Amino acid sequence: MNAKTQYKLNYKLTAADLEVVLALVRTGKLAEAGERLSLDASTVFRSIQKLEKGLGQRLFERSRTGFQANELAQELAVHAEQMEAQLEAARSAMQMQPDQVAGTVRITTTDTILHGLLAPVLKPLQLLHPLLSFDLHAGNELASLTRRDADIAIRASKRPPQHLIGKHLGPIRVALYAGKTSKIRHFDADVAQRHHWIAPDDALPEHPSVVWRKKHFPRLQATYKVNSILTVAELVGKGLGLGILPLFLAQGRKDLVQLTNVLDECQTELWLLSHTEARHLRRVSAVYSYLSQEIMLN
Repeated sequence: MNAKTQYKLNYKLTAADLEVVLALVRTGKLAEAGERLSLDASTVFRSIQKLEKGLGQRLFERSRTGFQANELAQELAVHAEQMEAQLEAARSAMQMQPDQVAGTVRITTTDTILHGLLAPVLKPLQLLHPLLSFDLHAGNELASLTRRDADIAIRASKRPPQHLIGKHLGPIRVALYAGKTSKIRHFDADVAQRHHWIAPDDALPEHPSVVWRKKHFPRLQATYKVNSILTVAELVGKGLGLGILPLFLAQGRKDLVQLTNVLDECQTELWLLSHTEARHLRRVSAVYSYLSQEIMLN
């Protein structure tokens, strides 16, 4: 038996060890992991050093950008997540009456979906469950549900990840719009050439609207490149140019004029996603069930 094997057999892994590993796997930074654990960065570093020495092998590769988890660290993080979920469930059970749902639910989505679909249903949800609070993350990147950075995701996708529980909420249909003040009331090739375009080329180069424009008008370049579809809507509404927008976001806005029928080539699907372990938590299950009924696209 070599020294490393002896270390691994003798070292007694603790819940505190798992908490430190999970925090560093999630953040990749000593300071950020320390914030999550209410510890300073040096304490986190010493804890990792002690754990790696006890196990006889490294858990993280160090670089200028931070700490990259290796296979063993990721495996330990999975167990830590399970422990965390069980602790959260136990704490909720202690604090709640039989009919109460309490705690924080972390939801990740894009700003377009947040403002256009999620925000309108949050108030009645909070009235239904007054002990709930919500941590809302809006961004184009998908927060990791497997690492519990978020409990629930609402995303546009034609093919959601197979390891997540998902409910199809309907098709996201889009059309071409102009601002009402622009006086543009029809669309053809001449209109396309003579007016500015607003598009998320840099932030979302594979977005269906970008692919559609490049297919049908390959020589056109967007005058305004932005990092979200919500910003496209705002600039189009101010008359700065043409833009492709989801119907759910544009409908009801008096500053927009629809120039085309639904662009079938741009259609994608809206999904409500969660991880199998997170769905067992009462607070997550309650919010997931509510959103699956209230957010439906036809």
